[in-house]
Amino acid sequence: MKAEEIEKHKQLIDKMSVLEMAALWRFAPSGHKYFRRDEPEIGEYFSRRFHELGGMTPAISKIIGW
Repeated sequence: MKAEEIEKHKQLIDKMSVLEMAALWRFAPSGHKYFRRDEPEIGEYFSRRFHELGGMTPAISKIIGW
């Protein structure tokens, strides 16, 4: 991913709520660009931001379901 694309995705991640992030964390299809090992910068950014917002809690888990 190019630097411009990475920055764009970081801005999108910054706009996401913790619920949106939790749903993506749980339901993203295999190979989603935020969770691929070959794109560690964006994945690490997503993970850090998600955990800063509180991460997956039991209450959030119940809200988003399975």
